[in-house]
Formats: sequence, structure tokens, C-alpha cells
Amino acid sequence: MALGFLTITRQRGEEQVGTKYLRRLQFETNSPVVEGQWTVPGTAQDQYTECVGLHGTSPSVVIQLIEETDGRRRARKTWTAQGEVEGPAS
Repeated sequence: MALGFLTITRQRGEEQVGTKYLRRLQFETNSPVVEGQWTVPGTAQDQYTECVGLHGTSPSVVIQLIEETDGRRRARKTWTAQGEVEGPAS
């Protein structure tokens, strides 16, 4: 199992480009967020799935799988008490 917070970047012209995958876990609205990031999408997906299994029944939990490229974040999956949706929660 690969764990860590290393982001690998590559050069494109003069700007650095890197894609990282984040798993965000928030137990209550306006509470602190627990976030992990990986460079391997499968590892982030596994961590997201594990969090859903461990914490997904909590009524106010929000768990997200996010892809970040060039500083832009896009929610790929979001889990709430209502279940999972592709993308951000509505």
C-alpha cells in the first residue's frame, strides 16, 4: 500500500504541472477537514473507499475524492448520508 504526501511534477514549458488525488473527510459542517493526497489515483480511490466503509454511516459526514491539476480541484466522487454521487454534492 502506497501512502504519503509526495506530489510529482513534470515540466511543461516553464510551468510545473502535476496531478494529485485527494481524499477529504469532514465529520460535521464547519468542522476541520482531514485530507490525504496521493499521486496514484488507485491509492486515493482505495483510501476514499476505506473512509466510506469506516465513517460513511455518520449522518453528517462528507467524504470526497478530488483530482487536482494545475491548482484546480474537481470532485470526482462525494459521499454523504444520502449516498454517493459522481462529482460534488448537490
